[in-house]
Amino acid sequence: MAAPGENLRINADRLWEVIHEMAKIGPGVAGGNNRQTLTDEDGEGRHLFKRWCEEAGMSVAVDQMGTMFAMRPGTDPDALPVYVGSHLDTQPTGGRYDGVLGVLSGLEIVRTLNDLGIRTKHPIVVTNWTNEEGTRFAPAMLASGVFAGVHELEWAYDRRDKEGKRFGDELQRIGWKGDEPVGGRKMKAFFELHIEQGPILEDEGIDIGVVTHGQGLKWLQVTITGKESHTGSTPMPKRRNAGLGMARVMELVHEVAMDYQPNAVGAIGHVEIHPNSRNIIPGKAVFTIDIRSPDKKTLDTMDARIREGIATICEAMDISHEVEQVGHFDPVTFDEGCVNAIRRAAERLGYSHRDIVSGAGHDACWINRVAPTAMVMCPCVDGLSHNEAEEISKEWAQAGADVLFHAVVETAEIVE
Repeated sequence: MAAPGENLRINADRLWEVIHEMAKIGPGVAGGNNRQTLTDEDGEGRHLFKRWCEEAGMSVAVDQMGTMFAMRPGTDPDALPVYVGSHLDTQPTGGRYDGVLGVLSGLEIVRTLNDLGIRTKHPIVVTNWTNEEGTRFAPAMLASGVFAGVHELEWAYDRRDKEGKRFGDELQRIGWKGDEPVGGRKMKAFFELHIEQGPILEDEGIDIGVVTHGQGLKWLQVTITGKESHTGSTPMPKRRNAGLGMARVMELVHEVAMDYQPNAVGAIGHVEIHPNSRNIIPGKAVFTIDIRSPDKKTLDTMDARIREGIATICEAMDISHEVEQVGHFDPVTFDEGCVNAIRRAAERLGYSHRDIVSGAGHDACWINRVAPTAMVMCPCVDGLSHNEAEEISKEWAQAGADVLFHAVVETAEIVE
């Protein structure tokens, strides 16, 4: 298998330019982005990405979940393609790099190969997966989940946002519902570059994270129902305070996660209190719990303890509860061959590197079920992500894209 020489590098200035050009679409209020999935801004970003891909000589296909596949042909028409990519959708208050770095680094790989006149035996396909974030339509990694056979297409189409709008309807509305059946593509391998979304690489001064595993996660949506009553005239012993019940569950989730250190995590994220009035004791609280661990047994134990604890808390307070699992995937072990390709690339290029476990979910976690898969990570400032203040340096972006380039091109096999 031919591998690119250590002198081959991507064009860092060009990569940096397109990242910040994409950031002009769906700008946030504090320097980041709000380009949530299937919004008009998402559609605009897709059009820009498609134009760039076609200008680089790629053909762009779209499947029934709206996922975009931009292909650079290989010299062997029968060779399985090497896929590379991530996502262009963002959180409501997202940064410029989460997901975008991985997609546009894939584009830069093709542009660099074009500049150098290098052909590969295997086609290279740059991918933009739909609805990785899951912030508007739960669960996260929705399109890659359908691709991997985890979710049914019609079930995905029926996901609704907080306004009741259906995923399938919104996909049609913005004009990105393709005709290609989902999941029919075969891959030689899939590679994804992402910012770490954690502090380890920056704290240790490491250029590259070689992702060997991904944490499993469970998302639980909890509804606690008490009784609305006046904050001033209701005696304390008579109160059935759903907000207080939620607060006690919040403490419970933290306590459970701390019992399984160093790698387990847990928190309550989204919260809705009803009726949310200053002088009414909350009668209902709806909130989400996010728990994660790289060990399945630990994850299941945390889930069981939290459910049992919620039941105990609510019984003691004479309030009712419901718990619904709205997202889940098991811990992931990435493909040894792809992981080694990333490790070799970092060593060939002279970048410092270390093995790392991804604490967040990524499209690669689902694609790992159907194709050999691995991830590259680069540092981000203070480990901050899902925040408009998210920041990386051009040098970090270049290191990650260089390693991605070498791993992808080695796997796609240079034709001499």
